[in-house]
Amino acid sequence: MKCGCGNKTQDVHGAVREGYSKIAQQGGTCCGKKAPESIVTSVGYSSEELAGLPDGANMGLSCGNPTAIASLRSGEVVLDLGAGGGFDVFIAARKVGASGRAIGVDMTPDMLDKARHNVFSFINSSGLDNVEFRLGEIEHLPVADSSVDVVISNCVINLSPNKAQVWKEIARVLKPGGRVSVSDIALLKPLPAEVLESVQALVGCIAGAVLVDETRQMIRDAGLVEGVMESKANVINDMAEWSDPFYRTVMEKLPHGSKLGDYVTSMNIAATKP
Repeated sequence: MKCGCGNKTQDVHGAVREGYSKIAQQGGTCCGKKAPESIVTSVGYSSEELAGLPDGANMGLSCGNPTAIASLRSGEVVLDLGAGGGFDVFIAARKVGASGRAIGVDMTPDMLDKARHNVFSFINSSGLDNVEFRLGEIEHLPVADSSVDVVISNCVINLSPNKAQVWKEIARVLKPGGRVSVSDIALLKPLPAEVLESVQALVGCIAGAVLVDETRQMIRDAGLVEGVMESKANVINDMAEWSDPFYRTVMEKLPHGSKLGDYVTSMNIAATKP
């Protein structure tokens, strides 16, 4: 592994890969069951976007709608970091049309198999053949320099053990003038140690999150121009109120009377490459 993180990087990647392999095999969320559609619509997806997607593409792993804040246009090349079952890739592909392309990258072979299987259903329902999925880590993207118009990602960058490297890779693959639109988890204040030590919380996108200001600095250090950074803590509270074993476990580790939204927020992040 690169980036000077040594075994820590391998350990985190291994834990995330194992956790998301189980999700892919179970066909559900981090907790092994399908998320209600109300959860998906509450994070910003319209019924029109959800209609006609391949079965199993929507796995309830979203914390926002990056394709909406990206304002995708016909003919653009879009790259999705941590594509999972292909949910956002398929939505993006419809928005960029036959003259555009949507590429998904994921490091979990089981997720990649699921996404590639979904391609056939997508072609049949949409008439578009403009998607592809590549195996790779988001710290070392299998994508050429300056080849992408838009980078999107949905609740994935927080899982990386080297987020600064991810932002540098985003800057590398973007064309000059290209943009990045990310929905991700960020911290409003540090989490209790009990939560940080939980691998389940890591796979659930919480323990790997960093403070909002740290994300802002990594964007700037990568040479990108920071745009919108919109906090949506209500999304986290809505998800926590869903009777889900993962969120119940995390909330049990929080100080009495605390809400998950007191510590964690969903962020819409937009930036551009000069």
